[in-house]
Amino acid sequence: MWRLSYLGYARYCPLCEKFSNRFVQFGIIPRDDAACPRCRALERHRLLWLYLTCQTDFFDGKAKKMLHVAPERWLEPKFRKTLRQDYLTADLYDPDVMVKMDITDIQYPAASFDIIYCSHVLEHVLDDIGAMSEFHRVLKDDGWAILLVPISGDKTYEDVSIVDPESRLEAFGQSDHVRKYGRDYVDRLKTAGFIVNTISVNDLVDKGRAERMGLTEASGEIFYCTK
Repeated sequence: MWRLSYLGYARYCPLCEKFSNRFVQFGIIPRDDAACPRCRALERHRLLWLYLTCQTDFFDGKAKKMLHVAPERWLEPKFRKTLRQDYLTADLYDPDVMVKMDITDIQYPAASFDIIYCSHVLEHVLDDIGAMSEFHRVLKDDGWAILLVPISGDKTYEDVSIVDPESRLEAFGQSDHVRKYGRDYVDRLKTAGFIVNTISVNDLVDKGRAERMGLTEASGEIFYCTK
């Protein structure tokens, strides 16, 4: 019955390559049309997958060492299948990853990775510039990183004196966030040494295809970082 309720062709998920009549609600403040009912991928994951397949060398078959921080369960098996032994998952707290890692102090030599992917993690990290600098250090000179965060407004807001969960929820929108990023997030990436290219939904697909894949402003943007 659950599957029958989503039968249709109004929506298409590029990750699982399945159609449905709608996407489902998701979020602390629920967003309509957000998660694929089949694979659970959210707007930002569908946008990422579209970008990887259309505008990067991710699937060219050449060996690439990838660092995936805080791996999402709907992306990890696809990345692992593509990169095989060159794929590394890392997290500070998740016991199921391959390596325990503090991204402000990465225990790998300089220029270790061809690709780094880190999504919606930096807003949890007090020393985000330190983490960005570490990503820059371990990225190969000809490599690339996609470092995604939620953007709220124009200017980043943070206050290190706000430490209890309830106050952080009120100030930053989530109890375990330590800041709200603004559009000056790009400047922070540049401070860490990155060259940044920002890609939006409109850069990838027309309005009709975007609607069919549930890609809206809530999908965010791709921050493609190189040295």
